[in-house]
Amino acid sequence: MYKNILIPIVFDGAGGHSESLECASALSEAGTNITLLHVIENLPSYVVAYLPEKATDRLRAELRDEMEKLVKKVPGAKGELINGHAGRAIIEYANNHAVDLIVIKSHRPGFHDYFLGSTAAYVVRRAQCAVHVIR
Repeated sequence: MYKNILIPIVFDGAGGHSESLECASALSEAGTNITLLHVIENLPSYVVAYLPEKATDRLRAELRDEMEKLVKKVPGAKGELINGHAGRAIIEYANNHAVDLIVIKSHRPGFHDYFLGSTAAYVVRRAQCAVHVIR
């Protein structure tokens, strides 16, 4: 089984975190570290200029609250909010924290994914640890 599991979380209103959480629980053993990670994409400066003052601070506070609610559902888990490009940030976090399994949810691939790629596809191609993709 796995000792250090990372679950990238997206707060997009669709929910659906239960499958990832159940999978991580099934693949863990006593003492396993489970980290729920949300990556806040960096906004271009030309967008930030049009946002109301403190808007990003309010967004971060709301995301932190949502993360705390989710973490309470997983005994022993911790939540992390970081900034960056989703795929690269997930890989960097996993490498820097000795993660041995990433449990990531993916949407059904469409035609646009063959050109742009998805975060899950990016993670699968570049992770140095096991990756479990949930569809």
